[in-house]
Amino acid sequence: MQENLWLIPLFPALGAVVNGLFGRWTGSRRAGAIACIASGLSFAAALWVFFSLLSLEPSDRSIHHTLYTWIASGDFVIKASLLLDPLSAVMILVVTGVGFVIHVYSVGYMHDDPDQPRYFAYLNLFLFAMSLLVLADNFFLMFVGWEGVGLCSYLLIGFWFEKKSASDAGKKAFIVNRIGDFGFAIAIFLLFSTLGTLDFREVFAAAPEKLAAGSAVVTAIALLLFLGATGKSAQIPLYTWLPDAMEGPTPVSALIHAATMVTAGVYMVARTHVLFLLSPAALMTIAVIGIATALLAALIALVQTDIKRVLAYSTISQLGYMFLACGVGAFGAAIFHLMTHAFFKALLFLGSGSVIHAMGGEQDIRKMGGLRKKMPTTYWTFVAGGLALAGVFPLAGFFSKDAILWNAWAQGNPVFWIFGVLVAGLTAFYMFRCTFLTFHGSFRFGGAAAPSPHESPAVMTLPLIVLSVLAIIGGWIGIPIIHGANVFGDFLRPVFAGAAKLSGAHGPSHGGMGLELGLMLISLAVALLGIYLANRMYLVRPELAKRAADRLPGFYRLFVNKFYVDEMYDALFVTPLRMAAHVLWARVDVIIVDGLVNGIGRIFRNFSGYFRSLQTGYAKTYLLSMLIGVLAITLFYTWR
Repeated sequence: MQENLWLIPLFPALGAVVNGLFGRWTGSRRAGAIACIASGLSFAAALWVFFSLLSLEPSDRSIHHTLYTWIASGDFVIKASLLLDPLSAVMILVVTGVGFVIHVYSVGYMHDDPDQPRYFAYLNLFLFAMSLLVLADNFFLMFVGWEGVGLCSYLLIGFWFEKKSASDAGKKAFIVNRIGDFGFAIAIFLLFSTLGTLDFREVFAAAPEKLAAGSAVVTAIALLLFLGATGKSAQIPLYTWLPDAMEGPTPVSALIHAATMVTAGVYMVARTHVLFLLSPAALMTIAVIGIATALLAALIALVQTDIKRVLAYSTISQLGYMFLACGVGAFGAAIFHLMTHAFFKALLFLGSGSVIHAMGGEQDIRKMGGLRKKMPTTYWTFVAGGLALAGVFPLAGFFSKDAILWNAWAQGNPVFWIFGVLVAGLTAFYMFRCTFLTFHGSFRFGGAAAPSPHESPAVMTLPLIVLSVLAIIGGWIGIPIIHGANVFGDFLRPVFAGAAKLSGAHGPSHGGMGLELGLMLISLAVALLGIYLANRMYLVRPELAKRAADRLPGFYRLFVNKFYVDEMYDALFVTPLRMAAHVLWARVDVIIVDGLVNGIGRIFRNFSGYFRSLQTGYAKTYLLSMLIGVLAITLFYTWR
């Protein structure tokens, strides 16, 4: 089995090379086919190794395969090694499975784009980098994949680079993520200088012995790792790039910014849970930032009018749920929600892409409406995704969201639970506000240029159906109220087996089934209340929404302007740095650096001009110069 792990990243790498180098000759249609075959083979290889892993005893489900020694310099040895255990198996199935479905969808969505070979080359390259990140068995190789998905994100967000908004969004994502990546890199340096290794097994074995719990070193390492996670997974304070990333093609939003890349931070924290459990301060920081991000993004999503931006802020909010789970020590629940979220959020993004495709590129939900009868497949799959996101029983989001809320309560954090339930209600409200405005009521696109909406082709609707099925049934493998039936939790348990020994109060905790069921019913009731209010305010009595905005103008402006965070960052960081860069260019570079270099050049040019004047070409002048020189030397030695 371990000999086949390298096939998972190999296939998309080959697809990227073929489309990237030969796409001009293969053509657009073949480019899509090559990319789909490559991603499909990668998914098949992932299924193969997953079932092989499943056949082993739970205690033996950790396979390491070393391809070769990559770097050997003294004590610094890095091997190109891959790891397959239950955690990486779940992640690689999500990455390749959802990735394959989105590749197929892209064939229909991008069929008119002349740059399909470049698009599919980038998409395959991303799949390769994400697979490397997930399967890496050391921090160095993980960081290579980490940077790889950052590069692909930049390329795909700015795919339509002729649009300034798209190129600016790509640069913003790249620059903001550099801040988090810098923290991740410093954490890696600290780990090697402290423990002398970057191999996961060696680090996690040595950390409890060499790093004192709660010490400054382990807290610094954990917080720097989390800084990296806040960049990739769009958490406070580095979340601002994700909404702008919607400038890229919609399948890109579904793949990178909903289902896979943005979950890399959650995966990294779960993978390195041993380090975080040694630092209670870091865990509390993660939980606080997670729930704060979830609430902030949900409030902003309430008033968004771009269908993709509603989903973008929803993604930020749901990632906050996952970090809340990590912060209370429920790493398995975080990965469970990561998996179900990949299903229904990819579904919702692809559903929004189907709507945008039918609307001729229009993304403003205020100009939609009445699409339910014209696009029945898109509508019903979108509703399934919305119900799953809202956490309505018995869809997938209900089980994974409530697993997080239950762990927050059971670990003695009722405040986190209260805010988590509030976010659940807000999520249901804004998701069905988006659904009702998009699909219900009358068609509101005015003017002679109004599109004629129609259902998308089968190559786009079939992926919607597949993902909707997963969004409906995907949560049943992790039923939280039936002890002993949590298949997902039992599968992941060997990965987090050592957590209970380190975590103390953060270890697994169980309460009575009645209490757990009661808390679940409360969160479900709040979610249903959110759907009911959205129905009242946007279908039954649409004037209520405007009345609410008029009565609370301050809050409305605050939410519409996204709490002015972008403006604050622009004032505090972007504008001063731009001014400083201008000063450094205009004063230091042009005057000092260029002046020094050009001044030296002018000095030598002037001297050379003087000496050039001595080259007359007359022999008598040269003889006179020689005579003067001989006399000068003679006089010097005579008078000395």
